[in-house]
Amino acid sequence: MGYTLSRPSLFSGERSIDLSLTCANCGNAENFLVKTLQMHLLRVLDGQLQPPQEEGRPALFEVLCDECDSTVDIEGLDEPVRRELRVTMGSR
Repeated sequence: MGYTLSRPSLFSGERSIDLSLTCANCGNAENFLVKTLQMHLLRVLDGQLQPPQEEGRPALFEVLCDECDSTVDIEGLDEPVRRELRVTMGSR
């Protein structure tokens, strides 16, 4: 089972792809929570805290089913699906 994810492409307008993302626990194939981790660099200059700077893109940390909170096995997904998920989330 899967669902179609439509999002604007960064390079070529609107596109639609088929993602095979299904919760193994409850069968949900529509709503998922994605946890990412973003690092920031804090600098202190002359005793003053400077505004934080982002350090690269966020890392994809975890995908959870929005229905039952089960963890979706990211490594068990096909490589094109993992890649598209990371691109969609702007993560590495």
